[in-house]
Amino acid sequence: MTEATDPTTWGAQVAQELRGPGTDRGPDGPERRDPASTVAFANQKGGVGKTTTVISLGAALVELGERVLLVDMDPQGSLGVGLGIEPHSREVTVYNLLMQDGSTFEEAVVGTAIEGLDLLPANIDLAAAELLLVQETAREQALQRVLREARYRYDRILVDCPPSLGLLTINGLTAADGVIVPLECEYFALRGMSLLMQTLERVRARLNPDLELQGIVATMVDTRTLHAREVLERVREAFGDLLYTTTINRTIRFAEAPVAGEPILTYSSESRGAGAYRELAREIRGRETVST
Repeated sequence: MTEATDPTTWGAQVAQELRGPGTDRGPDGPERRDPASTVAFANQKGGVGKTTTVISLGAALVELGERVLLVDMDPQGSLGVGLGIEPHSREVTVYNLLMQDGSTFEEAVVGTAIEGLDLLPANIDLAAAELLLVQETAREQALQRVLREARYRYDRILVDCPPSLGLLTINGLTAADGVIVPLECEYFALRGMSLLMQTLERVRARLNPDLELQGIVATMVDTRTLHAREVLERVREAFGDLLYTTTINRTIRFAEAPVAGEPILTYSSESRGAGAYRELAREIRGRETVST
């Protein structure tokens, strides 16, 4: 590993730059609530537990009394599948809101089996948006416009970005107050962090100066292996307290829950995985309390 790609040589500096100032939340909205905190979950590497984290964390925040909207920006539509909703049967999705002036948020949003947890679904149609948005004015702000009114209906909005650094992910980052990076404790996933950090820097410099790197959550951790422990230690060295204390360990329950169309918190409420996401939700809220 060269100095240019060694996470310990760039991680701490970039992380400090990306912490950024707190976002000015502005006045109360039409329902007399502050606008929702919008968090994008991004990692250009697939299979790191990103969608699982969005679903599970959303359910855990609802348990803590929040009203949460999940936004699927991945054409695979995995958020809907994981919540027992067939995205390909939906006539109006986030694609229509991004690309068609006549579609409304009310037509697209879907309630889930968990009261207080709503979904803005996506399906394969969204793949076309990556190409069509290139021709649009202010193409990076399309999702921001979609969520402008919705931000006053929820306490928190969680955006599941696709496993790429293309225009759909840029839209998610531009619309967000902060970004959380789910990171698999594996060598190639760690190396990919350099490219992701460069993208976050560019978005902050050109599109969203208030974007804050909220934290990194270690996922799919197998503490029985030396490799996983070494990668976790390298992340801790590079990013310090940006790495959440809570780690998400591997468990077969994470594979079973989407088959049942439920978050792990309802599918296997007493499992270690469900407990980890409850702990992560408390840690995230605790950090927010300290920073205010």
